[in-house]
Amino acid sequence: MPISRKTVQGRLAAVMLAGAAILAAAPAFTGVALAQEAPAATRQTDASAATAPQSQGSVDTAALMAPGALPDIVIGNPDAPVTIVEYASLTCSHCADFHANAYPAIKADYLDTGVAKLVLREFPFDPRALAGFMLARCVPEDRRTAMVDVLFDQQRQWAMAENASVELLAIARQAGMSQEQFTACLQNAELQGKVMEVQKRGQDEFGVAATPTFFINGDRYAGAMTANEMAAVIEAHR
Repeated sequence: MPISRKTVQGRLAAVMLAGAAILAAAPAFTGVALAQEAPAATRQTDASAATAPQSQGSVDTAALMAPGALPDIVIGNPDAPVTIVEYASLTCSHCADFHANAYPAIKADYLDTGVAKLVLREFPFDPRALAGFMLARCVPEDRRTAMVDVLFDQQRQWAMAENASVELLAIARQAGMSQEQFTACLQNAELQGKVMEVQKRGQDEFGVAATPTFFINGDRYAGAMTANEMAAVIEAHR
């Protein structure tokens, strides 16, 4: 279930007090010139099989896509006609479920074909999620998406571990990070502040109060969607 604004505010305070330091490879998609339909025989989504959820309001797309504290990493063709912005927390089980069960089909049918692009923005609810996002920002930019994927895939191992630092270090090492780099990353107060600025902007300017929250061409959808539901929303915005 979506997490309430009151819970967000309480956990935000906890994150700022605790900080990430207490816890102590995939190429970028180059896109295609024009949007291309996935062949019907290979499509992994069926927009006609689901009813598109109703949006819960909208925001100005130009404001949403204006540069923030951290640069956006775009998955898909930057010139795609449909823009998906996802605010997520790495310790959010609904976010992990979306990335395991819906995202691969959306990527195949819409991101890889140039119909849509996706930007994932940080909205950590606790120090562990904050640490994960910081580590993803400390690896080379072309590995960030892969790092986030691994953190979602292995969420149970590190987010619920007695010693999250050990599990996160193991993941960081897979991305080529040394223990010294791992420690320096989690002690980077400037980076921590920027991650929290991304969260605060999402909450204050765009009304994000739960994860995952999606903005599809500016329309807001709070809560996880199935692949077919998101496909139906994307089709409605083409």
